[in-house]
Amino acid sequence: MTRLDQKDIDILRALSVDGRISKAALAEKVGLSATPCWNRLKRLEEAGLIESYRARISLRKLGPHIVVFLTAELADHTAASFRTFEANVQRYDEVIGCWALGGGFDYILQIVTRDIDAYQRLVDEMLDARMGIARYFTYFVTKPVKTDGVLPFAELIAG
Repeated sequence: MTRLDQKDIDILRALSVDGRISKAALAEKVGLSATPCWNRLKRLEEAGLIESYRARISLRKLGPHIVVFLTAELADHTAASFRTFEANVQRYDEVIGCWALGGGFDYILQIVTRDIDAYQRLVDEMLDARMGIARYFTYFVTKPVKTDGVLPFAELIAG
């Protein structure tokens, strides 16, 4: 684990809010001159703490869509079954997030499709692909409530 000081945390926090911030503005925001800020930024990238820079796209302005969370339980709980499912789920662009869970379900998938019909065609395709899904439950998102959270750095790094 990389040792972080308050300036590193400030850089990470600033980037998590605005990934397009200029290097000069970042340096000013965290109270460093340009070169030390740039050196820290490169170190954080090289350590793998900064995985990527992305744009958050407004789905509403892009066009009609639905966001769905699907919980999946696999038929078999073997390492091979988990590997098969995880390899297969990579093939579907509509699956924008997938997490392995502990507890009642094995996975939760975040899916975006144009409409309910497209979602059902996707699920049918996934079931036909024999990914190992024994049963699944669908949860349609009716409205986003919080989607722009910033990591709780103080909680994650304390101790």
